[in-house]
Amino acid sequence: MARLLVVDDESSIRLLYSQELADAGYDVVTAGSAAEAAALLEGSEFDLVVLDIKLKNESGLDLLQKIVKERHEMPVILCTAFSCYKDDFSAWLADGYVVKSSDLHELKEEIRKVLDKKSR
Repeated sequence: MARLLVVDDESSIRLLYSQELADAGYDVVTAGSAAEAAALLEGSEFDLVVLDIKLKNESGLDLLQKIVKERHEMPVILCTAFSCYKDDFSAWLADGYVVKSSDLHELKEEIRKVLDKKSR
């Protein structure tokens, strides 16, 4: 069972993703800030990070750069309400990019693709 870290500052999004992804067979841990996520990444192993770009007082893109620098093998999927960040050079460091939706089919499919690619 793959272990996922979901990073989002909205508690309702964390709850929704946690439940939906657990129902899809993943072990899910959530973090409400970049600092909390960084601490979890230092102390635990994860197979993939689902990361919001716009966090309260923090940038998910800054956390993405830290993850790539320190744990380059860790796949990250950006999941944001803003499609405009697809063109941001920093976002290109991520393994996937999904625009938030109440239907999590696209996110689940992207997670599956990235984890399949990682296991090869």
